Amino acid sequence: MVNNSTTTIEQLEQHITLDDSERTQISKIIDAHPMAVNPYYMDLIDWNDPSDPIRKMSIPSPAETELDGSLDTSGEASNTKIRGLQHKYRQTALILTTNNCAMYCRHCFRKRLVGTENDEIAADWDAIVSYLHEHKEITNVLLSGGDPLTMPTDEIAAMLNHLSDIEHLNYVRIGSRTPVVIPSRITEDPELIKMLSQYSRNHKRLFINTQFNHPREITPDSMRAISMLHDAGIVINNQTVLLKGINDDAKVMAELQNRLVEVGVTPYYVFQCRPVKTVKRTFQLPLHRAIEIIDETKRLLDGIAKRFRFVMSHDKGKIEILGKCEGQTFFKYHQAKDNALTGTLFAKNISPTDCWLDL
Repeated sequence: MVNNSTTTIEQLEQHITLDDSERTQISKIIDAHPMAVNPYYMDLIDWNDPSDPIRKMSIPSPAETELDGSLDTSGEASNTKIRGLQHKYRQTALILTTNNCAMYCRHCFRKRLVGTENDEIAADWDAIVSYLHEHKEITNVLLSGGDPLTMPTDEIAAMLNHLSDIEHLNYVRIGSRTPVVIPSRITEDPELIKMLSQYSRNHKRLFINTQFNHPREITPDSMRAISMLHDAGIVINNQTVLLKGINDDAKVMAELQNRLVEVGVTPYYVFQCRPVKTVKRTFQLPLHRAIEIIDETKRLLDGIAKRFRFVMSHDKGKIEILGKCEGQTFFKYHQAKDNALTGTLFAKNISPTDCWLDL
């Protein structure tokens, strides 16, 4: 937890007025899915605008009492081989390193554990390393959580060092919102930058997958953090989530992708919001509308800015959403749990209200 973060109703009411019903509802939400908004990210909020996108991503709302959906939309439990290690796709292992973040996103797809439970977090690194050594088909590891970069620098170094001697690993990815929500973690810790640089240059190439969802998250502070990571030899890719009321406007989405390219962050994926309990009804868009937004966005972008794939992380795999034609919607398995499906195309008749695929 970051010092001076807003975590309680009392702290929140220094910024907004809540009636008794809202106070009761949000208190219950915070008990189940904690609120934590650090001072930097709080300062990005326009408190005079109830529809402010930064506010919506970080401050609980009564809509989070809606429980339609799932807490494990992509089958993470079924893909867990050792506590903290998931092996869903043939070449990739995912390791849950922490249940903490510098800011708890209200659209988080791991609300079941972030800020609360920790029995899914990696504990036995000897067992994890043994699994990785045994599975030579694994060419890369994704460190996720929670946010790995919220961990102390020496713990991150130890974690990376566990992976150094696994010869068949070509690179390591770190999934982190740190450059977006608390860039000072990067800009004010020279030891972190030094360690990441040395590791990326001397051991395994490091990539950071971050998540900018709105152009207002690209600030002078976040740009400085990105620049320092670039100087350290780290490649940065961005994974935007398409969110109702946040970036569900082609002009906003196009501005975001263009700005990312401008500051040297490569657009990687745009994700269809997952049908997560407390998230689904608040942030998810129907697929028909989502496709229209993405198509319109790409018409506003140049070559590099439109490099992202529009995908959903389904329990069957990472499915690329290709578009609509003659009443059908077309999809492609970008990656699949059943590797034989990878690369295959399929079409579905979906209704104008469908937000996810029933496969």
